[in-house]
Amino acid sequence: MTGYAYALLSLTSLLWAGNQIIGRAVAGHVPPIALGMLRWTLAALIILPFAWVHLRRDWPVVRRNAGVLLLLGVTAGGSVNTLQYIGLNHTTALNALLINSSAPVLIALTSFALFGERLRAMQWLGILVSLLGVLSILAEGRPSEILALSANPGDVLCLVAMVVWGLYTALLRHRPAIHWLSFTAVTFAISGVVTWPFFIAEHLSGRTLAATMPTLLAVSYVAVFPSLIAYLCYNRGVEIVGAARAGVFMHLVPAFGAVLAFVLLGEAPHLYHAAGFALTLGGIWLATRSR
Repeated sequence: MTGYAYALLSLTSLLWAGNQIIGRAVAGHVPPIALGMLRWTLAALIILPFAWVHLRRDWPVVRRNAGVLLLLGVTAGGSVNTLQYIGLNHTTALNALLINSSAPVLIALTSFALFGERLRAMQWLGILVSLLGVLSILAEGRPSEILALSANPGDVLCLVAMVVWGLYTALLRHRPAIHWLSFTAVTFAISGVVTWPFFIAEHLSGRTLAATMPTLLAVSYVAVFPSLIAYLCYNRGVEIVGAARAGVFMHLVPAFGAVLAFVLLGEAPHLYHAAGFALTLGGIWLATRSR
């Protein structure tokens, strides 16, 4: 069962890496809040027909747990991805990917702070090794590249998004005992609803959404792959192996992002890509080892 969970979490990281690339590629062309609103609204509409039977049966439990579901919906998509999309309009992909790699540590710290979930020494070692792999990729084998990075408002927003993501992952242990389709449909709907007021404000400010083919392709991708498919995989993975162990797989997001960059954007692969990816996988292996 753990191998199945690791496969789900790896696929999640791959799809979220694509989300980072899309978010940066359409920055300046697709308003960030509009992208987030469409992502979750469409994802909720897509999954609702499949979840309807289960949602009707689970509705009494949903009502009794409205508070925790509201919190999970707001943190899952309503906050995290909107903050990331806005941040990607003000920072570089390198900075965003580097900040994304802080997620495992933030998840572990949040789980410890809220629930006393302690990590073994091997798990901390795995987190540090995989972080080293991420840094080697992002620095292109040159440590001076990391030292040269400078903070800006986009960096701050991306970091806040990772803090919120740590909170969401830690709180998943309190998700109510309802069908996974019911849970996903409810959290997607909440994520979409909470972004609508901000979308309206963005539209009134003059940042309107143009109905172009790039916009259609970007919205279609983020609504289906990093939303519907990835969140189903992530939630199930956390349910099986726990928040701290699942969080280590977030290091695969920038690693996969580097691979996608030279595959989709024509960037040539280098030795530091292979070395960094090997360190990342080695760190995940260390952190996910059994006692």
